[in-house]
Amino acid sequence: MNWLELVGWAGSALLVWSLLQTRILRLRALNLLGCLILIGYNAAVHVWPMVGLNVVLAVINVWYLRKMLATRHDAQTYEVVEVGTGDAFLAHTLRVHAADIARFNPDFRWDPAAADRSAFLVVRADEVVGVVVSHAEAGGVAQIDLDYVTPPFRDFTPGEFVYRRSRLFTDRGFRRVVSPRGMVAPYYHRLGFRPEGDAYVLDLPATT
Repeated sequence: MNWLELVGWAGSALLVWSLLQTRILRLRALNLLGCLILIGYNAAVHVWPMVGLNVVLAVINVWYLRKMLATRHDAQTYEVVEVGTGDAFLAHTLRVHAADIARFNPDFRWDPAAADRSAFLVVRADEVVGVVVSHAEAGGVAQIDLDYVTPPFRDFTPGEFVYRRSRLFTDRGFRRVVSPRGMVAPYYHRLGFRPEGDAYVLDLPATT
């Protein structure tokens, strides 16, 4: 097997591996890379139908990647829906993703009867992409108990739409938002939170 065949096999393996990804952004990026490798390989061995196929697939991937990257911080694409802590659909979402939630938020314990809790679903059209649950603490602090992103959107930060709409907290009299302690791979430094001990803190604007 010469080096050119190795390139072809590597491109094919990358294409297959991309289809095993649960994160849609990563799937598209790896699929695009595999297509580009196979375009070069098939052009080198003069298999033009496969060149044409991979060119078309590459264009499709570029189109979807451009769309996803352009809307990843777009409030028109993602909507925050507040739900009651006793909401049946919230309970269903937490139950379906329980194992994954425990992986990234090992300290989270759900008690729908607990007082002073708020729950928000972040949705794209009719698809749930994230869940944020918080409770009130003394001194005007909103303590985030859960900030969870579903696997396909893990390369995004849909929770940001909850924190960007600060009135969700200030209208309840909160002055600070504190991230969950012990959360795996927190992203709050990208949203204006500052580190404080083993958590991140967001100081909210004063209400007028």
